[in-house]
Amino acid sequence: MFRALRPVLLLLLVAIPAVALRLTGTHPSALPSMLVFGAAVVAASFVLAWAAEAAEVDISGGLAIALLAVIAVLPEYAVDLYFAHTAGSNPDYVQFAAANMTGSNRLLLGLGWSSVVLISLYVASRRSGQSVKALVLESGYRRELGFLAIAGVVAFVIPVTGEIHLALGIALLAFFAYYLYRAAMSEHDDEPDLIGPAARIGGLPTVQRRITVIGMFLVAAGVILASAEPFADSLVAGGRALGIDQFLLVQWLAPLASEAPEFIVALLFAWRGKGAAALGLLISAKVNQWTLLIGSLPIAYGIGGGPTALHLDGRQIEEFLLTATQTLLGIAVLLSLRFPRWAAWTLLGLFAVQFAVPGQTGRYVLSGIYLVLAIVAAVHNRKYVIATITSPFRRTEKLADAERADELINV
Repeated sequence: MFRALRPVLLLLLVAIPAVALRLTGTHPSALPSMLVFGAAVVAASFVLAWAAEAAEVDISGGLAIALLAVIAVLPEYAVDLYFAHTAGSNPDYVQFAAANMTGSNRLLLGLGWSSVVLISLYVASRRSGQSVKALVLESGYRRELGFLAIAGVVAFVIPVTGEIHLALGIALLAFFAYYLYRAAMSEHDDEPDLIGPAARIGGLPTVQRRITVIGMFLVAAGVILASAEPFADSLVAGGRALGIDQFLLVQWLAPLASEAPEFIVALLFAWRGKGAAALGLLISAKVNQWTLLIGSLPIAYGIGGGPTALHLDGRQIEEFLLTATQTLLGIAVLLSLRFPRWAAWTLLGLFAVQFAVPGQTGRYVLSGIYLVLAIVAAVHNRKYVIATITSPFRRTEKLADAERADELINV
């Protein structure tokens, strides 16, 4: 029992200084606060990720995958919703809610998807002794892609209108609820493939495992709730103290801290030859971001005292446009459920280029490049468009039949 929990206990020790500071009401300066509370968020994020993976032993089917993706990004949500809530009474914080969301979203696809594919192809090529040029997903992942495609297209409403309206938020949350329902009804009954601490916790006797997992959830969630506010504030104050653009600091440092466990889990899966499962996890996370996260922002904003719509300025609009077009390219490439090596390098390269062209003109040029490439990829994979868009609303058996028909056509 102790051997299984040793990594968890070590990480919780890292979080003790942050909890102690919160309980005593101590407020250190910006940089120490950023380090202490940031370390607590990272530590709690790993504990959450391990607990979510171990919970797959008791939660079977596609719902486990969807819930794992939700839980893995809870730390990011805590920080982002704090910014949105605070923005209701302090308009200066509106930009940070948009910054955190767009940064984490682009990080997940530009770095996460591409890295998983490239590692998976390297491992597959080394094992087979010949070059493998594309990561192929099973037909069951088309439904996940369909949900992402619909949410990704709807997302263009935000940069076009320049706001995230409460009505849009409610619609996205309802779509997310439907996504969970469809995941629960899926027929994936594969045994969970756990690794590292999650495997040791998942191997505990039933009663001990369930008590341990619930305890990990509660403790990690408590640490995250205690650390989210001071961590978010320290990012803003730290940017001011360091002379760094606060928007950029919030956009990239917070997502790196909160999504590190999710990335590591996905990369470990890819390294073990489970590239499809790794990419499937990151696709689920993208669905969560475009539905649950964005849908929650105007609600948190309203609870914080803001009006019914979270209005965006010019910089935030261009960030949302860039994020939406990047997502569109990722979807278009995956329509055939094949992720080629060139596409992974393209997404990774464009993700890196954005740091060299931070201005408004550069953002719009990159958005145009993403959009043109997305159109080309969608035209190339046009025979899969209808099947993908309708997949969330079709029964599993009909979806499988449609996939088999596509395979016969392509032979």
